[in-house]
Amino acid sequence: MKSTVLKKQFSLWGALLLLVVAGISFAASDVDLQQSPEVSGTAEGQIKMPKQQEKMALNYVNQPPMIPHSIDGYQVGKNTNRCLQCHGVEHYRTTGAPRISPTHFMDSDGKMLGEVAPRRYFCLQCHVPQTDAAPIVGNDFKPMPGYGQ
Repeated sequence: MKSTVLKKQFSLWGALLLLVVAGISFAASDVDLQQSPEVSGTAEGQIKMPKQQEKMALNYVNQPPMIPHSIDGYQVGKNTNRCLQCHGVEHYRTTGAPRISPTHFMDSDGKMLGEVAPRRYFCLQCHVPQTDAAPIVGNDFKPMPGYGQ
């Protein structure tokens, strides 16, 4: 009877260990933002992801700018950030892309760092691609006066 209980405990711990290892492996892998070339799926159907378009007007103070181009195939993970290849301080002059904001180099204590702060490294937490999709949920948001035009 003791061996049966031990076998069950051992198999439970083994399964738990396997889940932990799998979770760590998944979390450590780079996120690939690969999508089909021009279309992304939504609950409502299909939306077009334009290759390049004009910047959309901001609707409020300190709104993160939207991405005016497709990000299909971009990789953003702990080892690589495709956005910084054009927007990083070393590259923006030669690519013509807007430079990453100095606020992205501040840590949570307001100290300036020599590289992008970890909390600002994953661009898609705040910046999203522009699309021609209709809103999924309706709202009555109005831009601040002077914004959104």
